[in-house]
Amino acid sequence: MYYSTTCSSPVGMLTLASDGNNLTGLWIEGQKYHGNTMAGEMVENKEIPVFERTRKWLDNYFAGGKPAVSEIPLAPVGGEFRQEVWKILCQIPYGSVITYGDIAKLIAEKRNRPGMSGQAVGGAVGHNPISIIIPCHRVVGSNGSLTGYAAGIDKKIQLLKLEGVDMSSLFVPKKGTAI
Repeated sequence: MYYSTTCSSPVGMLTLASDGNNLTGLWIEGQKYHGNTMAGEMVENKEIPVFERTRKWLDNYFAGGKPAVSEIPLAPVGGEFRQEVWKILCQIPYGSVITYGDIAKLIAEKRNRPGMSGQAVGGAVGHNPISIIIPCHRVVGSNGSLTGYAAGIDKKIQLLKLEGVDMSSLFVPKKGTAI
């Protein structure tokens, strides 16, 4: 069984999910794949301790603080490849961006392969069930394209600006732009 609650934020209403001990989900209202990794029933319960820790983390983050991903016990549900991608996302420094291709290269090196698909990485990034804390908004296209944010490009821009990312070389893609 999973538990859920909601809280407001500068990017909209957020839904939090937990297995009772760890944060298993954080979705921005209207986000694609909202709750799709939660197998089973989600029961509303705002009293779960990890929800209070998450609210404090988010308050700090939205106030311009730089809370560490490690401050919240995370348990995103996903297969081995997705877990590998999400672990890399957790290492992207606050205020920085990385490309889908860079993540693909890291995974290829780790697996001792000549290459890895940036599009496969994009799929894993897009299905990140713990938005903001696992910072998938920090991933951009190799050409500076602000492509691929399940909660919407406007939210991605808002989060990157909050972190002080230099937006001068980044742009919103026209439909159909490749990763």
